[in-house]
Amino acid sequence: MAPPSDENGSKRVAIGCQGGGVHTAFVAGALKRLLREEHHEVMALSGTSGGAICAFLAWYALLENEGAGAAGKAAELLDSYWRDNSASDPYARCLNDWAVWMSRVEGATALVEVSPYDSPLASKIREQLRRTLEQQQVDFENLAERVDPASPVLLVSAIDVISGSAKNFDSRNGEIGVDALLASTAVPPVFKAAHVDGGVYWDALFCQNPPLREMARMKPDEIWVIQVTPWSRGFEPKKIADIMDRRNELSGNVAMSQDLYLIEKINELVDALGEGENKEDKRFRFPGGGKEYKHIEVRVIEISPEMSQNLDFASKIDRRPSFIRELMDHGEERAEELLKG
Repeated sequence: MAPPSDENGSKRVAIGCQGGGVHTAFVAGALKRLLREEHHEVMALSGTSGGAICAFLAWYALLENEGAGAAGKAAELLDSYWRDNSASDPYARCLNDWAVWMSRVEGATALVEVSPYDSPLASKIREQLRRTLEQQQVDFENLAERVDPASPVLLVSAIDVISGSAKNFDSRNGEIGVDALLASTAVPPVFKAAHVDGGVYWDALFCQNPPLREMARMKPDEIWVIQVTPWSRGFEPKKIADIMDRRNELSGNVAMSQDLYLIEKINELVDALGEGENKEDKRFRFPGGGKEYKHIEVRVIEISPEMSQNLDFASKIDRRPSFIRELMDHGEERAEELLKG
Protein backbone atom coordinates (compact mmCIF):
# COMPACT_ATOMS: atom_id res chain seq x y z
CA MET A 1 0.00 0.00 0.00
CA ALA A 2 1.56 3.29 -1.04
CA PRO A 3 1.76 6.24 1.34
CA PRO A 4 -1.09 8.72 0.83
CA SER A 5 -0.50 11.72 -1.39
CA ASP A 6 -1.14 15.31 -0.40
CA GLU A 7 -3.89 15.40 -3.01
CA ASN A 8 -6.29 13.06 -1.25
CA GLY A 9 -5.87 14.74 2.15
CA SER A 10 -5.34 11.47 3.98
CA LYS A 11 -3.26 11.38 7.15
CA ARG A 12 -0.46 8.88 7.62
CA VAL A 13 -1.20 6.90 10.78
CA ALA A 14 0.82 4.45 12.88
CA ILE A 15 -1.04 2.18 15.31
CA GLY A 16 0.46 0.72 18.50
CA CYS A 17 -1.28 -2.28 20.07
CA GLN A 18 -0.87 -3.19 23.73
CA GLY A 19 -1.03 -6.78 24.90
CA GLY A 20 -2.81 -8.13 27.95
CA GLY A 21 -4.02 -11.70 27.67
CA VAL A 22 -7.63 -12.15 26.63
CA HIS A 23 -8.21 -8.44 27.23
CA THR A 24 -6.37 -7.98 23.93
CA ALA A 25 -9.63 -8.88 22.18
CA PHE A 26 -10.40 -5.20 22.82
CA VAL A 27 -7.50 -4.38 20.46
CA ALA A 28 -8.97 -6.63 17.78
CA GLY A 29 -12.30 -4.81 17.94
CA ALA A 30 -10.64 -1.40 17.81
CA LEU A 31 -8.56 -2.39 14.78
CA LYS A 32 -11.64 -3.61 12.94
CA ARG A 33 -13.21 -0.16 13.26
CA LEU A 34 -10.03 1.85 12.65
CA LEU A 35 -9.26 0.08 9.39
CA ARG A 36 -12.70 1.00 8.06
CA GLU A 37 -11.79 4.68 8.35
CA GLU A 38 -11.39 6.08 4.83
CA HIS A 39 -9.53 9.31 5.58
CA HIS A 40 -6.41 7.74 7.08
CA GLU A 41 -3.67 5.57 5.64
CA VAL A 42 -2.06 3.05 8.00
CA MET A 43 1.69 3.29 7.38
CA ALA A 44 2.80 1.18 10.35
CA LEU A 45 1.59 -1.08 13.14
CA SER A 46 3.38 -2.32 16.23
CA GLY A 47 2.41 -4.64 19.03
CA THR A 48 3.47 -6.66 22.03
CA SER A 49 2.23 -10.11 23.06
CA GLY A 50 -1.44 -10.52 22.10
CA GLY A 51 -1.32 -7.00 20.69
CA ALA A 52 1.43 -8.19 18.34
CA ILE A 53 -0.82 -10.97 17.03
CA CYS A 54 -3.68 -8.53 16.41
CA ALA A 55 -1.32 -6.03 14.75
CA PHE A 56 0.11 -8.81 12.59
CA LEU A 57 -3.30 -9.94 11.34
CA ALA A 58 -4.29 -6.36 10.50
CA TRP A 59 -0.93 -5.78 8.78
CA TYR A 60 -1.32 -8.93 6.69
CA ALA A 61 -4.75 -7.77 5.56
CA LEU A 62 -3.20 -4.45 4.46
CA LEU A 63 -0.49 -6.30 2.53
CA GLU A 64 -3.04 -8.33 0.61
CA ASN A 65 -5.77 -5.74 0.01
CA GLU A 66 -6.58 -2.05 -0.24
CA GLY A 67 -9.40 0.12 1.08
CA ALA A 68 -12.58 -1.67 2.08
CA GLY A 69 -11.04 -4.98 1.03
CA ALA A 70 -8.28 -4.59 3.63
CA ALA A 71 -10.77 -3.72 6.36
CA GLY A 72 -12.94 -6.71 5.47
CA LYS A 73 -9.98 -9.09 5.39
CA ALA A 74 -8.67 -7.77 8.72
CA ALA A 75 -12.07 -8.31 10.34
CA GLU A 76 -12.18 -11.84 8.93
CA LEU A 77 -8.70 -12.71 10.24
CA LEU A 78 -9.23 -11.13 13.65
CA ASP A 79 -12.61 -12.80 14.12
CA SER A 80 -11.16 -16.14 13.05
CA TYR A 81 -8.20 -15.95 15.42
CA TRP A 82 -10.28 -15.04 18.46
CA ARG A 83 -12.92 -17.60 17.57
CA ASP A 84 -10.23 -20.30 17.40
CA ASN A 85 -8.71 -19.04 20.67
CA SER A 86 -11.98 -19.14 22.60
CA ALA A 87 -13.23 -21.93 24.84
CA SER A 88 -16.00 -23.15 22.56
CA ASP A 89 -16.51 -26.88 23.19
CA PRO A 90 -17.84 -28.28 26.50
CA TYR A 91 -14.46 -29.61 27.68
CA ALA A 92 -12.71 -26.30 26.96
CA ARG A 93 -15.47 -24.35 28.70
CA CYS A 94 -15.18 -26.50 31.84
CA LEU A 95 -11.40 -26.14 31.89
CA ASN A 96 -11.67 -22.39 31.33
CA ASP A 97 -14.22 -21.92 34.14
CA TRP A 98 -12.06 -23.97 36.52
CA ALA A 99 -8.90 -21.98 35.70
CA VAL A 100 -10.66 -18.63 36.16
CA TRP A 101 -12.22 -19.79 39.45
CA MET A 102 -8.90 -21.07 40.77
CA SER A 103 -7.20 -17.83 39.82
CA ARG A 104 -9.76 -15.72 41.65
CA VAL A 105 -9.94 -17.89 44.75
CA GLU A 106 -6.29 -18.68 45.29
CA GLY A 107 -4.22 -16.71 42.80
CA ALA A 108 -2.77 -20.07 41.82
CA THR A 109 -2.31 -19.24 38.14
CA ALA A 110 0.25 -16.54 38.88
CA LEU A 111 1.98 -18.47 41.69
CA VAL A 112 3.97 -20.75 39.42
CA GLU A 113 5.87 -23.36 41.43
CA VAL A 114 7.12 -25.39 38.48
CA SER A 115 9.53 -23.99 35.91
CA PRO A 116 8.07 -23.94 32.40
CA TYR A 117 11.14 -25.94 31.40
CA ASP A 118 9.84 -28.76 33.62
CA SER A 119 6.16 -28.43 32.76
CA PRO A 120 4.69 -30.39 29.83
CA LEU A 121 1.60 -28.19 30.07
CA ALA A 122 3.57 -25.02 29.26
CA SER A 123 4.98 -26.62 26.11
CA LYS A 124 1.56 -27.94 25.15
CA ILE A 125 -0.05 -24.50 25.40
CA ARG A 126 2.70 -22.93 23.29
CA GLU A 127 2.32 -25.56 20.59
CA GLN A 128 -1.43 -25.01 20.60
CA LEU A 129 -0.86 -21.30 19.99
CA ARG A 130 1.54 -22.12 17.16
CA ARG A 131 -1.09 -24.36 15.55
CA THR A 132 -3.76 -21.69 15.97
CA LEU A 133 -1.57 -19.12 14.20
CA GLU A 134 -0.60 -21.50 11.41
CA GLN A 135 -4.25 -22.41 10.82
CA GLN A 136 -5.16 -18.81 10.00
CA GLN A 137 -5.49 -17.80 6.37
CA VAL A 138 -1.96 -16.41 6.26
CA ASP A 139 0.84 -17.33 3.86
CA PHE A 140 3.68 -17.37 6.41
CA GLU A 141 6.12 -19.02 4.02
CA ASN A 142 6.10 -16.14 1.53
CA LEU A 143 5.66 -13.13 3.82
CA ALA A 144 9.04 -11.56 3.05
CA GLU A 145 8.39 -11.70 -0.70
CA ARG A 146 5.10 -9.83 -0.28
CA VAL A 147 6.74 -6.84 1.40
CA ASP A 148 8.03 -3.94 -0.72
CA PRO A 149 9.17 -0.38 0.11
CA ALA A 150 5.60 0.91 -0.20
CA SER A 151 4.17 -1.69 2.23
CA PRO A 152 3.08 -0.71 5.73
CA VAL A 153 5.63 -1.56 8.41
CA LEU A 154 5.05 -4.06 11.21
CA LEU A 155 7.08 -4.12 14.45
CA VAL A 156 6.68 -7.07 16.85
CA SER A 157 8.20 -6.45 20.26
CA ALA A 158 10.16 -8.84 22.49
CA ILE A 159 13.15 -8.59 24.84
CA ASP A 160 16.37 -10.59 24.66
CA VAL A 161 16.74 -12.38 27.99
CA ILE A 162 20.52 -12.72 27.64
CA SER A 163 21.54 -9.25 26.45
CA GLY A 164 18.69 -7.33 28.07
CA SER A 165 18.08 -5.48 24.80
CA ALA A 166 14.63 -4.73 23.45
CA LYS A 167 14.00 -6.32 20.08
CA ASN A 168 11.58 -5.20 17.42
CA PHE A 169 11.11 -7.87 14.76
CA ASP A 170 10.77 -5.70 11.68
CA SER A 171 8.85 -6.49 8.48
CA ARG A 172 11.34 -4.36 6.50
CA ASN A 173 14.06 -6.86 7.43
CA GLY A 174 11.99 -9.97 6.66
CA GLU A 175 11.82 -10.89 10.35
CA ILE A 176 8.09 -11.45 10.72
CA GLY A 177 6.78 -14.99 11.15
CA VAL A 178 5.24 -17.40 13.64
CA ASP A 179 8.47 -17.58 15.66
CA ALA A 180 8.54 -13.80 16.10
CA LEU A 181 4.93 -13.81 17.31
CA LEU A 182 5.66 -16.64 19.74
CA ALA A 183 8.69 -14.72 21.06
CA SER A 184 6.48 -11.70 21.73
CA THR A 185 3.98 -13.86 23.65
CA ALA A 186 6.54 -15.80 25.76
CA VAL A 187 5.28 -14.52 29.11
CA PRO A 188 7.66 -15.34 31.98
CA PRO A 189 7.48 -17.42 34.09
CA VAL A 190 4.54 -19.14 32.44
CA PHE A 191 6.37 -20.08 29.22
CA LYS A 192 9.91 -20.91 28.15
CA ALA A 193 11.93 -18.22 26.43
CA ALA A 194 11.62 -18.36 22.65
CA HIS A 195 14.77 -19.01 20.61
CA VAL A 196 14.77 -17.09 17.31
CA ASP A 197 17.85 -16.64 15.08
CA GLY A 198 20.29 -16.94 17.97
CA GLY A 199 18.31 -14.70 20.33
CA VAL A 200 16.53 -15.83 23.52
CA TYR A 201 13.32 -13.85 23.96
CA TRP A 202 10.59 -13.09 26.48
CA ASP A 203 7.39 -11.11 26.06
CA ALA A 204 8.24 -7.39 26.29
CA LEU A 205 5.07 -6.52 28.21
CA PHE A 206 7.06 -4.89 31.02
CA CYS A 207 9.48 -2.82 28.91
CA GLN A 208 7.71 -1.71 25.70
CA ASN A 209 4.04 -2.43 25.50
CA PRO A 210 3.70 -1.41 22.71
CA PRO A 211 6.82 -0.07 20.93
CA LEU A 212 6.16 3.55 19.95
CA ARG A 213 9.53 5.27 19.63
CA GLU A 214 10.52 3.49 16.43
CA MET A 215 7.17 4.32 14.85
CA ALA A 216 7.67 8.00 15.72
CA ARG A 217 10.94 7.91 13.74
CA MET A 218 8.86 7.05 10.66
CA LYS A 219 7.24 10.53 10.95
CA PRO A 220 3.54 9.65 10.74
CA ASP A 221 0.98 12.42 11.05
CA GLU A 222 -0.66 10.64 13.96
CA ILE A 223 0.02 7.72 16.30
CA TRP A 224 -2.98 5.84 17.63
CA VAL A 225 -2.36 3.77 20.75
CA ILE A 226 -4.82 0.99 21.59
CA GLN A 227 -4.33 0.68 25.34
CA VAL A 228 -5.49 -2.43 27.21
CA THR A 229 -3.79 -1.86 30.57
CA PRO A 230 -5.45 0.81 32.75
CA TRP A 231 -3.37 3.62 34.21
CA SER A 232 -5.09 3.20 37.56
CA ARG A 233 -6.89 0.48 39.48
CA GLY A 234 -9.76 0.92 41.92
CA PHE A 235 -8.40 -1.48 44.51
CA GLU A 236 -5.21 -2.41 46.34
CA PRO A 237 -3.87 -5.73 45.01
CA LYS A 238 -3.42 -8.22 47.84
CA LYS A 239 -3.55 -11.69 46.26
CA ILE A 240 -0.27 -12.83 44.76
CA ALA A 241 -1.80 -13.03 41.28
CA ASP A 242 -3.09 -9.46 41.47
CA ILE A 243 0.20 -8.14 42.91
CA MET A 244 2.31 -9.71 40.15
CA ASP A 245 -0.15 -8.64 37.49
CA ARG A 246 -0.27 -5.03 38.68
CA ARG A 247 3.53 -4.94 38.83
CA ASN A 248 3.70 -5.95 35.16
CA GLU A 249 0.96 -3.47 34.23
CA LEU A 250 2.78 -0.58 35.89
CA SER A 251 6.09 -1.53 34.27
CA GLY A 252 4.54 -1.59 30.80
CA ASN A 253 2.60 1.63 31.25
CA VAL A 254 5.59 3.49 32.69
CA ALA A 255 7.66 2.50 29.64
CA MET A 256 4.86 3.59 27.31
CA SER A 257 4.41 6.89 29.14
CA GLN A 258 8.12 7.63 28.70
CA ASP A 259 7.77 7.19 24.94
CA LEU A 260 4.67 9.39 24.91
CA TYR A 261 6.47 12.02 27.00
CA LEU A 262 9.36 12.10 24.52
CA ILE A 263 6.96 12.56 21.59
CA GLU A 264 5.13 15.30 23.49
CA LYS A 265 8.38 17.19 24.17
CA ILE A 266 9.44 16.97 20.53
CA ASN A 267 6.00 18.28 19.57
CA GLU A 268 6.50 21.25 21.89
CA LEU A 269 9.87 21.97 20.29
CA VAL A 270 8.47 21.75 16.77
CA ASP A 271 5.49 23.93 17.66
CA ALA A 272 7.76 26.56 19.18
CA LEU A 273 10.50 26.59 16.53
CA GLY A 274 9.07 24.96 13.44
CA GLU A 275 7.74 26.62 10.34
CA GLY A 276 4.41 26.01 8.67
CA GLU A 277 0.93 27.39 8.44
CA ASN A 278 -0.63 24.95 10.86
CA LYS A 279 0.32 22.28 13.35
CA GLU A 280 0.03 19.43 10.86
CA ASP A 281 2.54 21.12 8.54
CA LYS A 282 5.09 22.11 11.17
CA ARG A 283 8.55 20.64 10.88
CA PHE A 284 11.87 21.53 12.42
CA ARG A 285 15.41 20.74 11.36
CA PHE A 286 18.41 21.46 13.53
CA PRO A 287 21.01 23.71 11.87
CA GLY A 288 23.87 22.10 10.02
CA GLY A 289 21.85 19.43 8.24
CA GLY A 290 20.54 17.77 11.39
CA LYS A 291 17.55 15.43 11.59
CA GLU A 292 14.15 16.74 10.70
CA TYR A 293 11.39 16.53 13.30
CA LYS A 294 7.66 17.04 12.85
CA HIS A 295 4.62 17.36 15.06
CA ILE A 296 2.98 13.95 15.62
CA GLU A 297 -0.50 13.89 17.09
CA VAL A 298 -1.02 11.07 19.62
CA ARG A 299 -4.47 9.65 20.28
CA VAL A 300 -5.24 6.88 22.77
CA ILE A 301 -8.10 4.38 22.74
CA GLU A 302 -8.70 2.95 26.22
CA ILE A 303 -11.07 0.49 27.80
CA SER A 304 -13.75 2.53 29.56
CA PRO A 305 -13.46 2.94 33.36
CA GLU A 306 -16.84 1.23 33.74
CA MET A 307 -15.62 -1.94 32.04
CA SER A 308 -12.08 -1.73 33.40
CA GLN A 309 -13.23 -1.87 37.00
CA ASN A 310 -14.67 -5.34 36.37
CA LEU A 311 -11.48 -6.69 34.80
CA ASP A 312 -8.78 -8.39 36.85
CA PHE A 313 -5.95 -10.88 36.44
CA ALA A 314 -8.36 -13.81 36.24
CA SER A 315 -10.31 -12.24 33.39
CA LYS A 316 -7.09 -12.09 31.35
CA ILE A 317 -7.32 -15.88 31.00
CA ASP A 318 -11.11 -16.05 30.62
CA ARG A 319 -11.72 -17.41 27.11
CA ARG A 320 -15.53 -17.54 27.20
CA PRO A 321 -16.81 -16.65 23.71
CA SER A 322 -19.33 -14.18 25.15
CA PHE A 323 -16.61 -12.35 27.10
CA ILE A 324 -14.32 -12.16 24.07
CA ARG A 325 -17.16 -10.82 21.96
CA GLU A 326 -17.98 -8.23 24.62
CA LEU A 327 -14.39 -6.99 24.59
CA MET A 328 -14.27 -6.85 20.78
CA ASP A 329 -17.55 -4.95 20.58
CA HIS A 330 -16.30 -2.52 23.21
CA GLY A 331 -13.11 -1.99 21.20
CA GLU A 332 -15.16 -1.06 18.14
CA GLU A 333 -17.27 1.35 20.19
CA ARG A 334 -14.26 3.09 21.72
CA ALA A 335 -12.54 3.38 18.34
CA GLU A 336 -15.70 4.95 16.95
CA GLU A 337 -15.60 7.51 19.76
CA LEU A 338 -12.00 8.39 18.90
CA LEU A 339 -12.78 8.86 15.22
CA LYS A 340 -15.73 11.10 15.99
CA GLY A 341 -13.77 13.10 18.58
